[in-house]
Amino acid sequence: MKTDTVYKQTFNLTLDILAGLKRGNLLPSENELSRQLGVSRTTVRKVLAWLTDNGHVRYEGRARVLAAVVPKRARFPETETEPTSEQVERRFMEWMLRGDARPGSQINELEMARQFGVATSGVREFLNRFRRFGLIEKRPNTGWLFKGFTEDFGNELFEIREMFELRSAKAIAGLPVTAPVWNQLRILREEHIALLADIDTRFHDFSGLDNRLHRLVTTAVPNRFIDDFYDVITLIFHYHYQWNKRDERQRNEVAINEHLAYIDALLARDGRRVEHTCRLHLASARQTLRRAFSP
Repeated sequence: MKTDTVYKQTFNLTLDILAGLKRGNLLPSENELSRQLGVSRTTVRKVLAWLTDNGHVRYEGRARVLAAVVPKRARFPETETEPTSEQVERRFMEWMLRGDARPGSQINELEMARQFGVATSGVREFLNRFRRFGLIEKRPNTGWLFKGFTEDFGNELFEIREMFELRSAKAIAGLPVTAPVWNQLRILREEHIALLADIDTRFHDFSGLDNRLHRLVTTAVPNRFIDDFYDVITLIFHYHYQWNKRDERQRNEVAINEHLAYIDALLARDGRRVEHTCRLHLASARQTLRRAFSP
């Protein structure tokens, strides 16, 4: 159910906020949590009720304070907090990357739905959403066709991406210390370090981290137009440019280190470092995109 997914998302995001507090610290008010998380106060109250019943939050007068650390095992798995539309998008991107899809690749709705473990309608809705960008085409009686895109299309879109991300990265520094983004960045930092330690065997896994980091940055300070347009940006810059397999391991190792510098700058709330590390990484990504078009 959608409401169940919203509750589980809110629960995990609330734990991210609590991770930035110490025992005895005051929790943000219901209104503040509702505003930060973008959900109703009813949903916030359900989460707080569970935390109170299980001894992690207690009342001091009318205020709520953190009574005990919530263990990581209390979190809901990502598969349970991710809406079907996002599951389809993520699996589609992974399919494109892992399957070495190229312009002219055929896409079968039924086969893809079975592979992703979702309803055919979810796949169809996703594909219909992307067709407006001209990257895929519906062919009568033959399913969908991936058309690819030109270098000029990619370069023009990259300019938009830079504006979006720089705007969002700079705005993150002004978020309160209780904002979920800070703990999410710390978690991503740990995952980058773990991947770097196993880079020889796991370098393909970088695409997932790349997607999560850039999506986190661009959605930490919501903008409905950026959120909608980011779908096509995700397709191209987190997946398509990685279809170039030349020096993939080395490129991903460099990108991981660039990510770590970027994350550290964000966590330090250092505006100049944020802009420098963001521009540096985006410049590398642009070069990778250009090489993808080279023979």
